[in-house]
Amino acid sequence: MGTHDYLDDPRNAEILIDINGEHKRRAEATVSVFDSAFMLGDGVWEGIRLHNGGLAFLDAHLDRLWEGAKTLDFDLGLSKQELAKRIMAICQANGMETGVHIRLMVSRGVKSTPYQHPRVTITGPTIVIIPEWKAAKPETATKPLNLHTVHIRRGAPDVQDPALNTHSKLNCIFACIQADKAGADEALMLDPQGFVATCNSVHFFIVRRGEIWTSSGDYCLDGITRKNVIDIARKNQLTALEKNFSLTDVYNADEAFVTGTFAGVAPVGIIDGRQIGNGKRGQITERLQKLYLNLLDQSVLKA
Repeated sequence: MGTHDYLDDPRNAEILIDINGEHKRRAEATVSVFDSAFMLGDGVWEGIRLHNGGLAFLDAHLDRLWEGAKTLDFDLGLSKQELAKRIMAICQANGMETGVHIRLMVSRGVKSTPYQHPRVTITGPTIVIIPEWKAAKPETATKPLNLHTVHIRRGAPDVQDPALNTHSKLNCIFACIQADKAGADEALMLDPQGFVATCNSVHFFIVRRGEIWTSSGDYCLDGITRKNVIDIARKNQLTALEKNFSLTDVYNADEAFVTGTFAGVAPVGIIDGRQIGNGKRGQITERLQKLYLNLLDQSVLKA
């Protein structure tokens, strides 16, 4: 079981996908082999929830997308409002209202020849919107995950900034493979100094003596769910700290959990073969799950 395990929905076989503003059937939704993302992983992406008719935490997702594109030095060619309308339009074309996960992918565009330099890009950005009916399996909220610490580190910003949500995810894929080979659900990754950083696809938290700890944030994606969980914890008189901590702290934690757009808040019970707390979902984790679901209901913005 993993944080991204989902309930299969047969409706997804016939979904419409938006490619540069055009709606294509799933079987016909293709991009060029000369596309920057296919050739080089040159692009940025977001995962967004359609919840109760609105796009959850949309402003934060679009802000992060625009920052990533600016860092990679390309312009999306449309406004945030125009892109939001495009996302809602493809959801409406599919008759979608809630329980939908949207993968929004933007590449630099199509190249004239296989080469990394941006100057050989001959089109505007490729923008793909894939909405799927996708709900996390119910047991994700209650059945604790098994994590494995991998040797793949989160890199420094001067190598490949881990704050960027780019298509270039090879280090996370290597980490995922190593954890999978070890029989775990997700990889726990350290930073260059050996402190706990994040997981390969979700953010990591522990609870020690009533305090909630997560990494300093220096070596992980600027997670939207991560930030929301920190905020709601503090607003509800819980101590939530962003700090350096080691595996010693992790192994001796009272609780552990992970956060992400798809599954929200999910408990962790085993790390590197060591039971965390009583090995079950902890009280603070359960409380944060409820608080986060309430915030999700309040967050939707209709484009």
